[in-house]
Amino acid sequence: MAGKIKEGFAVFLHDGEVAFGAVRQVSAKELVIYVENHGDFTVPMRAVHDVHFDKVILDGGKLDSNVRTAIARAHNAEDPD
Repeated sequence: MAGKIKEGFAVFLHDGEVAFGAVRQVSAKELVIYVENHGDFTVPMRAVHDVHFDKVILDGGKLDSNVRTAIARAHNAEDPD
């Protein structure tokens, strides 16, 4: 799946939701993703559920708790207007 992923692809937990970040780096075994308002995290390639239309969909059950917490808080600092 790593061959289909490119730097800059948007990252989601579920298709159709708002992206929480973007791919920074890609290797055969892992991705470095930027999570909005929280910085860069390394996630294993096994956590990638799907890749399509320049989007990476992750399987939240395969992410460590620090990444899941950052994702849950990614949009907290945004202005609601």
